[in-house]
Amino acid sequence: MAVRIPSPRPVGTVTRGTTNPNRLRRMDRWIAAVHGGAVRRDRDGVAVDLGYGAAPWTAVELLGRLRTVRPDARVVGIEIDPVRVEAARRYERDGLAFAHGGFEVPLPGGRRPVLIRAANVLRQYDEAEVHAVWERLRARLAPGGLLVEGTCDEIGRRHVWVALGPEGPRTVTFATRLGSLSRPSDLAERLPKALIHRNVPGEPVHAFLSDFDRAWAAAAPFASLGARQRWIGTVRALRRDWPVADGPGRWRQGEVTVRWDALAPRG
Repeated sequence: MAVRIPSPRPVGTVTRGTTNPNRLRRMDRWIAAVHGGAVRRDRDGVAVDLGYGAAPWTAVELLGRLRTVRPDARVVGIEIDPVRVEAARRYERDGLAFAHGGFEVPLPGGRRPVLIRAANVLRQYDEAEVHAVWERLRARLAPGGLLVEGTCDEIGRRHVWVALGPEGPRTVTFATRLGSLSRPSDLAERLPKALIHRNVPGEPVHAFLSDFDRAWAAAAPFASLGARQRWIGTVRALRRDWPVADGPGRWRQGEVTVRWDALAPRG
């Protein structure tokens, strides 16, 4: 699938472009497991890896993971830096293409993707700009589509992302390699831009992380059974006061998903 779309003035700015193989594996696997049905039902099955960076590894990996739920899934990697696009084109193959662009998400024929994944893209923007970017990207989604926007560390151990539908933000997911975790609030440094400056007293996300730490401390007896069992016990306690949106199958992966409206910034 060749994609050659002139984009005279892409919307956005160039990121640092740092990336590593498997950096986004937690996000990809969550998308495939939780939202694979939407990918299967979509007419075109096109996903976008927005701002894939200086190397195309994340787009290549996204295609492989989506094809576990839809064999004819397609991925377009979009980058605002034309040099990166040209460098990536040697990796193009059936179902994988690269295009020059930004938040306007250029696809041939005005197609709308069922998925836009924007990882580690908005960290460099001001918080005040986030909602306008979200609105622009959501407007590009196919009916029933999904925007996943978040931040992770360099090797994908810790990751927090927001899932948004065409109607707006739905959930926030916290994901970690459990063996690397001292306490759940370690994930605060990976909060997406819409939340990272809100981790202060009086804001819901701060209250959530504080309760998460308390539940983790109370679940210390489970540590003898391993970090996974401690995490599961922690989330079971946490959901008494917070609208946890997933179940033990995801908790076992070192994840927990909470409704956005419970964590949304005040004001």
